[in-house]
Amino acid sequence: MTAENWSPRPDDDSSPMAVIAGASGFIGGSLLAPLQSWGYRVRTIGRASSSGSHVSWDDLEGIAAVVDGADLLINLAGRSVGCRYNDRNRQDVWDSRVTTTRTLNDAVRAASAPPRLWINSSTATIYRHAMDRPQTEDDGDLGDGFSVDVAKGWEREFFRGDLPTTRRVAMRLAIVLGDGAALNMLATAARFGAGGSQLEGRWFGHTRYRGIGPDASGPRVWHGHRLSHGKQRFSWVHIDDVVRAIGFIDAHEEMTGPINVSSPGVSDNTRLMAALRRGVRMPIGIPAPRWLLEIGMFVLRQESELVLKSRWVLPERLEQAGFEFRWTDIRAATKSLLR
Repeated sequence: MTAENWSPRPDDDSSPMAVIAGASGFIGGSLLAPLQSWGYRVRTIGRASSSGSHVSWDDLEGIAAVVDGADLLINLAGRSVGCRYNDRNRQDVWDSRVTTTRTLNDAVRAASAPPRLWINSSTATIYRHAMDRPQTEDDGDLGDGFSVDVAKGWEREFFRGDLPTTRRVAMRLAIVLGDGAALNMLATAARFGAGGSQLEGRWFGHTRYRGIGPDASGPRVWHGHRLSHGKQRFSWVHIDDVVRAIGFIDAHEEMTGPINVSSPGVSDNTRLMAALRRGVRMPIGIPAPRWLLEIGMFVLRQESELVLKSRWVLPERLEQAGFEFRWTDIRAATKSLLR
């Protein structure tokens, strides 16, 4: 279900209200019906009233009004990172996350009845390229460069200041598998026989991954990672488990701070692409060395970081709290989504 074809049930003023910012995305659209089934009235904040949202981002008074008195605030706003990181897109990616979160922080701070719980989207890309060990909330190493700086700025704005009556959780989401850009792009490659492993290798250096923001980090010119031979880790999470994790966090008051939302069944690139080939019934999968991958990504207006960075993330805090993931096998997950 998406925001476009969702319609709210008649309001019951005795029910608590949930506010979703960024409900037009596929994660937000997947949350609308479950929130109602959990007993919430739902209000949405989006880019413009034409998107079907109750309040638009340029209506600061409207945002303040809808946040004040809400029981649950969920912020999923953010421009898709499925683009080339030119200067304009880099700034749009930053602003769509950091600026919107700042707007909500100001609204919560000014509210006479602030939300009980604020869940803000973040990203597991905040961790470094990891081939040696998994990254958890308590012992993970933060990385550097553009994507990491966006994540750091996002969380810094989210946790800014003291909000004593509002519990805050930053969901460090792995790549979400569902009707989204990441799975669709990789599945399309597999359908056309280009579903082999993506291999790091020599290529021209570039500045698209340089840091951003007041504390820009990492080298200005990026050359690549060490050779991984298709064994770079691929952390993922099924959209169904994302929705279930949000309900779990809502119900467990002890959960606060950064939370990794990532399946414990971490794959690697080779197994991921094999699962996708199986899912689309394509027996052939031509490997893509970096020079070929970079050409393809240029044509598709994407970045190779999606498949060359080793994301090895484990959901330590969720599992310690008793959450059980339903989807832990990459083959079963991709098969269910690619039917």
